[in-house]
Amino acid sequence: MKRQAIVAANWKMNGDLAFIDSMISGLSDYNPSENVDVVICPSFPYLAAFSLKLDSENVNENIHLGSQNVSQHNKGAFTGEVSTNMLEEVHVKYVIVGHSERRSLYKETSAEVAQKVESVLNAKLIPILCIGESEEERATGQTEAVLASQLQPVVDLIGIEEFEKVVIAYEPVWAIGTGKTASPEMAQETHLFIREFLAKQNENVASKVPLLYGGSVNAGNCEELFAQQDIDGGLIGGASLKVDEFKVICSAAKGT
Repeated sequence: MKRQAIVAANWKMNGDLAFIDSMISGLSDYNPSENVDVVICPSFPYLAAFSLKLDSENVNENIHLGSQNVSQHNKGAFTGEVSTNMLEEVHVKYVIVGHSERRSLYKETSAEVAQKVESVLNAKLIPILCIGESEEERATGQTEAVLASQLQPVVDLIGIEEFEKVVIAYEPVWAIGTGKTASPEMAQETHLFIREFLAKQNENVASKVPLLYGGSVNAGNCEELFAQQDIDGGLIGGASLKVDEFKVICSAAKGT
């Protein structure tokens, strides 16, 4: 089963207008494979500027704009929030939902994350649903239970068939920004669990869902990670702020 490979850059609260110019310039001569999508997710204030640069600089059509978050509400008295309609107007295609920092720092529940996934799908955008366990949960053998508890509310709300339009990013919390990385074998084992979890509800859908790995992915480990059967790309943090290194990571994604 062919699956689209995806490499998404999560800049978090980093970057500025000058860095947007550097990234666009660095990507201007980059041509990802047909079955590889590259997604750049700057902070909200820079989405429009990045969108305009993507259009004016004529970069490869497989390079897309993504958002780091979105509200589950379409409009209203939600100060500081951003809706899918707003993202659509600046040509966002992908939306990160449920990142571990949103879950831990801002106390987003799996039920709220599920509502955000539903809102993104209703807008015909593509959610990148983040799931992952803490170091303590990994050490105590709770990884699979934690991942299942984060996935099931989404399945319950949108239905398993809708997962054909969803991207899942497995990010072990203990590996995000720490320099620690799951071994390729450990990452593959966990990705296989995720696919099998979905397959129990619909095997055909499960085979089509792109699964990304995130957690200190860099130019040195991306080849081996992306070579695993159930790892279809990555959600990249710190390394996405280094244009040349990010291009190396993108080039390692092949799709299956």
